[in-house]
Amino acid sequence: MEERRPRLTPAIADVRRAVRAALEAAGSPDVLVALSGGPDSLALAAATAFEAPRAGVRAGAVIVDHGLQEGSDAVAERAAGQAHALGLDPVLVTRVEVATGAASVTGGAEAAARSARYAAIDAALEATGTRAVLLGHTLDDQAETVLLGLARGAGAASLAGMAPMSGPADADPHHPHEVTNGVAKGTRIRPLLGIRRAQTEQFCADSGLDPWHDPHNASREFTRVRVRSTVLPLLERELGPGIAEALARTAEQLREDDETLHDMAIETIEDLVEHAEAGIAISAGALAANPAALRNRIIRYVVDSEFGVSLSRTQTLAVAALVTDWHGQKGVDLPGIRVVRQGGRVEFSRA
Repeated sequence: MEERRPRLTPAIADVRRAVRAALEAAGSPDVLVALSGGPDSLALAAATAFEAPRAGVRAGAVIVDHGLQEGSDAVAERAAGQAHALGLDPVLVTRVEVATGAASVTGGAEAAARSARYAAIDAALEATGTRAVLLGHTLDDQAETVLLGLARGAGAASLAGMAPMSGPADADPHHPHEVTNGVAKGTRIRPLLGIRRAQTEQFCADSGLDPWHDPHNASREFTRVRVRSTVLPLLERELGPGIAEALARTAEQLREDDETLHDMAIETIEDLVEHAEAGIAISAGALAANPAALRNRIIRYVVDSEFGVSLSRTQTLAVAALVTDWHGQKGVDLPGIRVVRQGGRVEFSRA
């Protein structure tokens, strides 16, 4: 007897529509879905299995077993079975080693697991020759990311949250990547950034799918879980509904500003930067003529691209003071870098 297809409910329609738009925008001939088996990634996998053939796209799945919980291998195999049942092909299951013992705060265990996961995903893309991966981040994830950035006092690049489409180095989406047929190798696509988590859960219920619920998502030892379970609901109660959507809109606006400023900085750098005997130099007068936002961005970009060091705001302002508050000071020591004012130039060299 032929299996009856789920009726088209609002949740199914919304998720499928978001996936369809993302596939069209990406233009990739093949994709992998990063599947954990949870409601978000399972809804994404099911919608992709439906939409990809209609868009002429070959769709598979990659399941990463972090090995952090007892029975994680069984969870991974269950997700693989669901991917096969949906018609995704190929389906890859990979186990990673995550550094344990790190504090479960921002930059600790969560960051270690994320780094291991993305490394495994990139390896799966390489192994299958696939150009892009679909990730199940939702609007709720975006709102949480913005709040976490606010708590850290991060700049616009962090508050801009996750981009709908980015290269493999999410921490610096402006670095160029190998491009074939208009699609960068290792492109990360997030079709569900406009979809609420409740919608993916409803999608699974309407589709007769049985998602796995990660117990870590209920553990308050993780910073993101506390934001999800306490901070956002509190803001909704005290300030009214729509906070998550407002935070997501803020991220989108900041991302537009960040990309524009970045492009302006790149154009300006070509006229300001020159190689010095021991490193690189920037015209102090030309830097001073630029607005602070552009001047600071140029400093951060030059240090990052030339020396691979990411500057904090305090470090950036210390370097900028050699331009805007110059009174003969000796210079600034950064991690592995020495910055000095020599006449009309600010010179950067390895310490």
